[in-house]
Amino acid sequence: MLARRRRGYFWMMGGCILLFVSAWGFVRLWSVPAAVAMCVVAMVIPPIAAMVANRRGPEDRWWDDPSGDPKSDEWDELDGKKRRP
Repeated sequence: MLARRRRGYFWMMGGCILLFVSAWGFVRLWSVPAAVAMCVVAMVIPPIAAMVANRRGPEDRWWDDPSGDPKSDEWDELDGKKRRP
């Protein structure tokens, strides 16, 4: 699952860089509004890529799940809020 998220992140960020470079490398020679539009699209990609890369999968262990170690599970990770069974 981690490899798929990482691959998706790098594909999205690669597309972002490709949009920026192509917009100001050669698209601006034909159409400045198209180059600006490409940059606006490229500006939206990084936050979406971060959400894709940090999304929790159904089989991923989350920070507040019990680990199975009784010593570490007795520590209250939720800052005083009791864990629901």
